[in-house]
Amino acid sequence: MPFDFTTMLDRTNRDAIAVSRIPIPGAKILPGYSRLPMWIADMNFVGAPSITAALADRITTPAYGYYDTRDEYYDSILNWHKTRNGISSISRDDIGYQNGVLGGLISAVRALVSPGGKVLLHTPTYIGFTGSLERNGFKIIHSPLARDEQGVWRMDFEDMDRKLKEEKIHLAVFCSPHNPAGRVWERWELEQAMEVFDRNDCYVICDEIWSDLIVGDKKHIPFYSINDTARKRTVTLYAPSKTFNLAGLIGSYHIIPDPWLRDRVEAESSLSGYNGMNVLSMHALIGAYSQEGAQWLDELLTVLRTNVDVACDVIERKFEGVTLMKPEGTYMLYLDCSGWLEAHHKTIQELVLAGASYGVIWSNGTPFNVPNTIRMNLALPTAYVQEAFDRLDRLVFNA
Repeated sequence: MPFDFTTMLDRTNRDAIAVSRIPIPGAKILPGYSRLPMWIADMNFVGAPSITAALADRITTPAYGYYDTRDEYYDSILNWHKTRNGISSISRDDIGYQNGVLGGLISAVRALVSPGGKVLLHTPTYIGFTGSLERNGFKIIHSPLARDEQGVWRMDFEDMDRKLKEEKIHLAVFCSPHNPAGRVWERWELEQAMEVFDRNDCYVICDEIWSDLIVGDKKHIPFYSINDTARKRTVTLYAPSKTFNLAGLIGSYHIIPDPWLRDRVEAESSLSGYNGMNVLSMHALIGAYSQEGAQWLDELLTVLRTNVDVACDVIERKFEGVTLMKPEGTYMLYLDCSGWLEAHHKTIQELVLAGASYGVIWSNGTPFNVPNTIRMNLALPTAYVQEAFDRLDRLVFNA
């Protein structure tokens, strides 16, 4: 492969919380075991050279004063969505900058919901949604996803409809692909969800930050693209940060085709005076959303699919009492450890600590509102994923 997906970067003392923190109270790695950062959604690969080149080219002019957004920024986004998602129905006017997906989320919620109002979310729930909404005084009403006979996470449309009606909710936060469940929604599911939302005069904020990272055989379908009603009712949020590991550079964007909705969100986003793009973030996106960036992503997806296969094979064969849906999108696993915990008379915290003691730094999935779960990052070189699951097999699940 022309790109490097086998080197584990040494990011010690390089400002990376993935390797500087262990998010497990009381955890200590035993002597002789290296740290495998598999918790926060942060990739452990050498980044795309096209991004480094774009940043290097910009810093040859060592001045970072006021600037205008380049045409290439908008053109790169439009071309990316046309080539990756087959979308040619959006225009430059539909695109707007957001300092982050969560910042865009709160701006959109404030534009559509009164202070203290209610918002519908699915469970399991991304903890970023939970924290941002609760800190800003909004009340979350959960509609649980449920696993069907094949173990696939599904929406409960009747429950969604009932709660929208009973709680008089007019805004839902949707996650596509779903984090942490890993679902890539099929068109019929999106259409049926939109029917429920439309029937209840409900707008939708759709987080599609994971949309480039499809590791199964499904295709991502932007929620706003499914029909005219969705175009009128949807605020969609994107960023190159998950795809290209650019969270530290800050920079997201929205796509809002409806002018009335777009005007309201952009007005709210402007109030703080802080929702402004970083010049290097702009150039990083242009480098990411390039032809070479697309080639890097295609090779990344090959590696991630291998890692998913490696992990799921070991879990299925050797981790009795642990179940999961093989992810269709994202690079995260969401393990249900209920059976194993019951059989071994352990708590989820004891299991998480056991893994961490052997250097597998994963995270307790309970804050995502499903008990006895673990969330685990597979965005490492394959050899390190194999090492992690070998340790978990020998030293934790089958010790």
